[in-house]
Amino acid sequence: MADEASNPGTPELVIVGSIGIDTIETPVEKQNSILGGSVSYACAAASFFTGTGMVGVVGSDFPDEYTALFHRFGIDMDGLQRVDGETFRWSGVYEEDMNSRRTLSTDLNVFADFSPELPDAYRSAEFVLLGNISPNLQLHVLDQVKQPRLVMADTMDLWINNTRDDLQKVIERVDILTLNDSEARLLTGTGNVVQAAEKILAMGPGSVIIKKGEHGAILFTGDGIVITPAYPLANVVDPTGAGDSFAGAFMGSVARDGDVDGGVLRQAMLYGSTVASFGVQAFGLERFKSLSEDDITHRGEELAGMVSCD
Repeated sequence: MADEASNPGTPELVIVGSIGIDTIETPVEKQNSILGGSVSYACAAASFFTGTGMVGVVGSDFPDEYTALFHRFGIDMDGLQRVDGETFRWSGVYEEDMNSRRTLSTDLNVFADFSPELPDAYRSAEFVLLGNISPNLQLHVLDQVKQPRLVMADTMDLWINNTRDDLQKVIERVDILTLNDSEARLLTGTGNVVQAAEKILAMGPGSVIIKKGEHGAILFTGDGIVITPAYPLANVVDPTGAGDSFAGAFMGSVARDGDVDGGVLRQAMLYGSTVASFGVQAFGLERFKSLSEDDITHRGEELAGMVSCD
């Protein structure tokens, strides 16, 4: 959709991932055919902090209202491909505690042949987030970017089990790897999260973020450990995309500050948890539509106060 781009020039942050149409059932209710996908959540979350470029693929059935929503968030869409066929679709059901879900169907459709090609301007981006896509596609993107200051990659058990060699190559080339605690144990063969993080750091990245769902996330670096809790919520409507929202806000915050030191990463962890907490309060990207920078600042200060010993 090069002719539909809203922010000319090089975005500070480029995010690559999936765009989908989801049908989701939680204990609250069921929603049909809502906007989803890792890059949708991550770009929306990042857009509150910095200029963001989207790289993904949709089919000819992709609703115009969803494209308009990307415009509304100010997301640059030079890297968004539209091809003949149907958009990636996923449906699932969450259990009562919202911590586990069952996938009912996954139809890759046009995403099955997705080969991310970065527009020329995107190749000069200083910050890159590789969403949860196959490691060979992540490597394909890494081969296109020039001299990024910080690259973060997400992964999952599917790639750990089936494409470990390619994943290892990705890990060696990125600055931050993010994955959940069970995936960290699977990748390293150890049951201790701290030991798992140490083994991942030895693989090459300068930092690793281990996500722990409703219990927050932990940042491990060579300089130490940062623990950021999730913002406590009495009511969760839809946890889909929480990890992607966390990653998008994290990288958006880092890109806005334009630095990669320990203090910036610590602050980015706080913003990641804060923005993710808003996202789960409604289905899809609905809550982000009315979210303001003041909302994020206020809740972020509340969360920082909860963990302060002053």
